[in-house]
Amino acid sequence: MKIVIQRVTGASVTVDGKLVSSIGNGMLVLVGIAADDTESDVEWLSRKTVGLRIFNDEAGVMNRSVTDVDGEVLAVSQFTLLASTRKGNRPSYINAAGHEKAVPLYELYCRQVEEMTGKAVKRGIFGADMKVELLNDGPVTIVIDSRIRN
Repeated sequence: MKIVIQRVTGASVTVDGKLVSSIGNGMLVLVGIAADDTESDVEWLSRKTVGLRIFNDEAGVMNRSVTDVDGEVLAVSQFTLLASTRKGNRPSYINAAGHEKAVPLYELYCRQVEEMTGKAVKRGIFGADMKVELLNDGPVTIVIDSRIRN
């Protein structure tokens, strides 16, 4: 499982010209689920997401978590994070989980983050053609892969 976390001052998801979700200060999290991912990957990444200290303290040092700053989370499924570009120029998505596996793990990730933050996690629409807008703050962008736990 791979996630991309962006610290934002605002982010939104639109589908077919209609606003689906939006947040203010917080994190936009792009969530990619691999075919061999398990609940263990979800649990580890949920804890990492909520505990990640990427928000500034009074001294301007990134020392606060999303809960410390009362921030919001917008989670958007993105199978293209699992793209393989080893051969040729056309990415392969063979490693991405299918709908039947990815949806339950994505929903579990969102529920766990909700439980840890005490706030609803805003979502995109799984499998839809989404338009995601964000104002990256910093910019701060962090990539975390559950296969790399050092």
